[in-house]
Amino acid sequence: MDKIPILSLITFSPLLGVLVLMFLPKSQGQWIKTTAILTTLIPLGLSVWLYAQFNSNVAGMQFKESVPWISIPLDRETQVLSQTSFFVEFKYALAVDGLSLPLVFLTALVATMAALASVYIKKRWKSYFIWFLLLEVGMFGVFMAQDLFLFFVFFEVTLVPMFFLIGIWGYMDRERAANKFLIYNGLGSAIMLIAFLILVSTAGFTQTVVGNAVTIHYTGDLNVITENLFQSVDSYVNQNEEGNVFFLSATMKWVLFIMLLVAFGIKLPLFPFHTWMLKVHTEAPPSVVMIHSGILLKMGAYGLIRFGILLFPQQAVGWATVLAVLGVINILYGAILAFVQKEFKLVLAYSSISHMGIVLLGIAAFNTIGLEGAVFQLVSHGLISALLFLIVGSIYERTHTTRLEELGGLAKSIPFISGILLLAGMASLGLPGLSGFVSEFLAFVGLFESHKIVTAVGALGIILAAVYVLRGVLGITYGPLRSELPAMRDARFIEAVPMITLAAFIIVLGVYPSILTEPLHQTVSGFDQFIRSVTKMGG
Repeated sequence: MDKIPILSLITFSPLLGVLVLMFLPKSQGQWIKTTAILTTLIPLGLSVWLYAQFNSNVAGMQFKESVPWISIPLDRETQVLSQTSFFVEFKYALAVDGLSLPLVFLTALVATMAALASVYIKKRWKSYFIWFLLLEVGMFGVFMAQDLFLFFVFFEVTLVPMFFLIGIWGYMDRERAANKFLIYNGLGSAIMLIAFLILVSTAGFTQTVVGNAVTIHYTGDLNVITENLFQSVDSYVNQNEEGNVFFLSATMKWVLFIMLLVAFGIKLPLFPFHTWMLKVHTEAPPSVVMIHSGILLKMGAYGLIRFGILLFPQQAVGWATVLAVLGVINILYGAILAFVQKEFKLVLAYSSISHMGIVLLGIAAFNTIGLEGAVFQLVSHGLISALLFLIVGSIYERTHTTRLEELGGLAKSIPFISGILLLAGMASLGLPGLSGFVSEFLAFVGLFESHKIVTAVGALGIILAAVYVLRGVLGITYGPLRSELPAMRDARFIEAVPMITLAAFIIVLGVYPSILTEPLHQTVSGFDQFIRSVTKMGG
């Protein structure tokens, strides 16, 4: 099994479904849905095997795949460097560690559950599922790519399918939501691309010497860039065509760190770059929001850790207080506005903003416990938010509304859905025994060591979460049943399966968190040691 490219199989297996769907007639709706759902089971099964085979005692990358991909010769003949050849090279390089592995599994799981939830889609099933499966390819690639250019390609692959999934299958204001999504995320991608190009041209530098011939390679290989960034100035020197030398200065490192913080902060989303996300959560179909809230937001946090924190640890540590304050702003801002919303979708949207603030708090701790809490929160919130929007879709399908004042007493007519909603709400507010409690506990404990006051202020968000969650959940499920609501049947089998599955994972992670923390611990502990060693040396 060692020679099987398991990561490539996981990443590109959804394309098999795309190929089959292309040959199915548009009129065969049931076959189209069945094919798409079965296709998502392939990467899910492979990711389960990957998780089982992962060595939790190893801190570095595993299951590495690397082959040359793009090589572009640069004609830069000069009098000074007449025997020097220049190449721009990018690799098809995939790997996973304790940070990316849980997110790969989360992607596979939520994608399958969202495919089941796509039963609510009423039109153009063939086009919908083709875009859906292409989006899954991009998400897998983002969490596995080990080359900056490859990461950027996969990151961009997620934008196009998401744009069409929102713009075609969303609600009344879907086109505006899709355009806003594309503009904001496109801006973030542009900033990220500029930062990556600077990194490649300054830190993605290797050279080979054969006799008098020198070959200089500019590469996006993350290992090469990391090694060069942390060599001393004397040993790491880059040479331009005039023979001058230059290196990535301390000022430029600060600039790049801030650029990456903004680029990935838009995706997270970080206040004040969050407004686009509100439109997506309210206008996109529930199955698409499951993917967006459950996975795509996590790409921002993942990119910030993988590229912003690990490539520029000294700058990140220098901004630890700023990151913590930004996290608290996200927590309180999201929680307060969630409390006053009358639309349940907006309650959940602002709740996501608040919970992503907890991720920032865990990152700002810059210790093993805090970073574990940040990643645990990514997985936990991915499960909880996917479950909540699945339930939102079920309720909307029956009542044609998600406004709180138009709902009430649903526990009488749909007790199973109401019970799952109550469980998801309790997980969201951090009830012990559920996954939300573990992630919040780790993040706040990790930050308390270095930022006690900020931690105390941020903890107010937990109290506010209880208020807005209980207000929304209890307002929907309890009280008198609205007379204007139609007669309703409880969850169908195809709805109950994803609800039970997501709820089960939320409970399992809450009761037995080591399932996630074991593969995560060695990797995050390695990050912690690396950051401490670099900052002690002056980075």
